[in-house]
Amino acid sequence: MKMHFCIPVSQQRPDALGGRYVLYSVYLDGFLFCKVRYSQLHGWNEQLRRVFGNCLPPFPRKYYLAMTTAMADERRDQLEQYLQNLTADPDVLSSDIFVEFLKLVQLNTFNIATKKASLDVFLPDGRSTEVEILTSDTAERVLEVVARKIGLCRELLGYFGLFLIQFCKEGKLSVVKKLADFELPYVSLRRSSEVENCKVGLRKWYMDPSLDTMLMDCRVAVGLLYMQAIQDIEKGWAKPTQVQRQKLEALQKEDDQTKFLELSREVRHYGHMQLDPCTCDYPEPGCRAVLSVGDNEISCCITLPGNQTQDVVFQMNRVKCWQVTFLGTLLDLDGPQRTLNQNLELRFQYSEESRWQWFVIYTKQAFLLSSCLKKMISENTVKLAAENPEMQIEVPEQGKNNKYHIHQSQQKDYSSFLPRTSKIKIVKDDCVFGTIKEEDL
Repeated sequence: MKMHFCIPVSQQRPDALGGRYVLYSVYLDGFLFCKVRYSQLHGWNEQLRRVFGNCLPPFPRKYYLAMTTAMADERRDQLEQYLQNLTADPDVLSSDIFVEFLKLVQLNTFNIATKKASLDVFLPDGRSTEVEILTSDTAERVLEVVARKIGLCRELLGYFGLFLIQFCKEGKLSVVKKLADFELPYVSLRRSSEVENCKVGLRKWYMDPSLDTMLMDCRVAVGLLYMQAIQDIEKGWAKPTQVQRQKLEALQKEDDQTKFLELSREVRHYGHMQLDPCTCDYPEPGCRAVLSVGDNEISCCITLPGNQTQDVVFQMNRVKCWQVTFLGTLLDLDGPQRTLNQNLELRFQYSEESRWQWFVIYTKQAFLLSSCLKKMISENTVKLAAENPEMQIEVPEQGKNNKYHIHQSQQKDYSSFLPRTSKIKIVKDDCVFGTIKEEDL
């Protein structure tokens, strides 16, 4: 599936010869990822094309004369689509040419040199483990280093991921985003200035609680699941009944981690990703909501205008498609960063009483929510493939994370999106904005 790349901001800059060029601000999952010129992306595309040939998506053509505003808008849209479509191919995504270029532009954008560094990675129980890395190490590489240090079986790496986590007051935490395999955790920490008190954390990365059973033969993996289950219950993300809580407390005293996890899988919202409080348009605009996502459902606890609460559950098998849209404005207009004020919405189309309706959620974690929805779709596709031998499954090479990739021709197309008008305020003529759509779900 495609990744959440977008180019909502671009800026004209003077070059050394007295001309001007456009610098594109590339965002990934709603956060500034890098800034690049067209010429850099063009050279990268030429390298990729020598390896992958015509399998690559079309790249925007060169213009030899000055571009009009309409031409600039078109090129920005085409570059955005190119990046999104490029990441739909797992072979391209894991290639050295793809990864090395993105490593370089991340380092260059934030003026970070490649050097040795220490990185604290937080475990689900709040403790941290310090690992020695290079500033240019990807999240995939850092995860391998962490796994080796704590003794996590290498073949189980695909069930875990590194996340940016915000540690808030009163012991609360907020999962900001999952780091993509090619992101640089050291750089990500330094570019997340818009989110205070961020740290890199290790968490399991699957939405189907039954997948716990795949990890039961690894003592360290069981320990990580156990820590996260305790944390989720303490934070109120998982909601045991009083009877379940008493049994879990007894098992915790006995340190019977396996039975604790078996019982936890019966707990409401176990294994879900809980988002920060947000607002939605159901049953009327402006209602406050708390979302919990996992186990093939989107669970919403909605506060109605009279302060009554209503629990609404949306089943994933009735979700047709969704899209994420920026509703923001530029910050620091005259400074070097030209950052985007994040204000996001995610809307999904849902079948209710034989009618398709749109449900809108306004949350700064819209991209994280979208990633969770994609993860559930992916896990369901793997299940369907296991039940249907005719579906083609591409198994990664030995040494890669133990993740299954469904052959693209077998994936369901979730691309039926309603056209949206951009709601981003255009502040300068040399900035280009647009709606961000998730078009491969």
